[in-house]
Amino acid sequence: MHPRRPEGFDGLGYRSAREEPGGFAAKPDLGHWVTTPPDIPGSRNLHWGEKTPQFAAGTPLVAAGLNEDPYLGGAGTNSEQINRFAGFGIGLASLFTENVLAHPCIVLRRQCQVNYHAKNYHLTPFTIINIMYSINKTQGPRALWKGMGSTFIVQGIALGAEGIISEFTPLPREISYKWNPRQIGGHLTLKALTCIIAMPFYSASLIETVQSEIIRDNPGILDCLKEGIGRAMGFGVPHSKRLLPLLALTFPTVLHGVLHYIISSAVQKLVLFFLKKENSSSFPAENSNSVQNMLDAYFPELIASFAASLCTDVMLYPLETVLHRLHIQGTRTIIDNTDLGYEVLPINTQYEGMRDCINSIKREEGMLGFYKGFGAVIVQYTLHVAVLQLTKVIYSTLLQNIS
Repeated sequence: MHPRRPEGFDGLGYRSAREEPGGFAAKPDLGHWVTTPPDIPGSRNLHWGEKTPQFAAGTPLVAAGLNEDPYLGGAGTNSEQINRFAGFGIGLASLFTENVLAHPCIVLRRQCQVNYHAKNYHLTPFTIINIMYSINKTQGPRALWKGMGSTFIVQGIALGAEGIISEFTPLPREISYKWNPRQIGGHLTLKALTCIIAMPFYSASLIETVQSEIIRDNPGILDCLKEGIGRAMGFGVPHSKRLLPLLALTFPTVLHGVLHYIISSAVQKLVLFFLKKENSSSFPAENSNSVQNMLDAYFPELIASFAASLCTDVMLYPLETVLHRLHIQGTRTIIDNTDLGYEVLPINTQYEGMRDCINSIKREEGMLGFYKGFGAVIVQYTLHVAVLQLTKVIYSTLLQNIS
C-alpha cells in the first residue's frame, strides 16, 4: 500500500525538494496537503492567539521562512535535551527557593503577625535578620525550618481535593479560552470548596509553624493530618473556650484564598503578556545567541510567577494577618518573643470574629499593626531574585561551554 501523502511531506506542511539546485516549487494542485499540526497536549503555551512553536528551543529562527529543517542531524536532539535539562533545573531552583530556602522568612513573618504583644513591628529586613540570628543562636537552625513538612501536606491536600471535586462535579478545574460568567463562577466555587476542605489542616500547619521550639515536642510527619482531622471533628488536643469554630473561620479563609488566586492569576497573565510582547518585537536574528534564546524561553514564566506572588503577598498582607490571628486564637500556642528572640509568649487573644479583629488591631496597634513582620517578605523575595539570577548565570555559562 502506497502512502497517501506526497514525498517531502513532514507534518509541518508540504515542502518541495530541500532547496537543492534544480529543486522545483510546490505544485498548486498539491495545496490540499498543506496542514498545520495541532497543539501538543500538555504544552505550556496555552495563551490565546498563540501557536505551538515549530522549532526546538535554542534553534535560531530564520526570518526568511522555513527553508531549513531544524531536526536534521544529532545536534538538534542534543540541543533539545540540554534545553529540557536547563528548563527543569531553572524551575527546580525556583521551587526550592519558594518552599525551602524562604521557609525561615515564612516562620518569622507568621510569628510577627500573631504576636499582638510585639513593640517592634519588623517592617524592615534589617530587624528581621537580627531576630533570625538570635533565634538561630538560642534554639538552633531547626527553629527556623519548623512546620515545613506540614506546609507541603496542606498543598497536597488542596491539590488532591481540587482534583477530586472537579472530577465528580461539573465545576471546571481550568478555564477555557471561550469562557463565560457561569464558567468563571464554577471555577471560583471550586477554589472556595478547596479552601474549606484544607482549612483545618491549614490551622494545624500554622500552629506547627509559629509554635516555639523551646516548649515543643518532636512532632511527627503526620501530626498535621491528625490535628487537622481533630480540629474538624472536635476532638484531640484540648483547646480553650476562646477557640473560634471552623464556621466562623470559613468566610475569612475563603475570602483570602479566592482573592489570592484571582490577583495571582491576573498579575501573572498580565506580566506574561507584556514579556512575550516584548520578546516578539525583538525577533531573533540569524546570528543570535541560541543559549540566550533558550533562557528567554523559560524565564518569562518564572518572572511572571515571581511578580504574581510578590504582588499578592503585598496586597493581601493585612488580610493574612487577620486570618492568622483568628486561626491561632484559643489553640494554647506559645510563640517566640519577636522583640528579643530568646523568650516565649502565650497567645491569649479574644477576638469575636473578623470584624472585631480588624477593629482591635486598628485601635490598639495602629494601621501598621496589619503589617507586622513585613520585613520578612522583603527578605524572602530578595532571596528569590538572587537565586533566580544566580541560576541564570550558572546555566548560561554551562550551556555556552557545552555548545
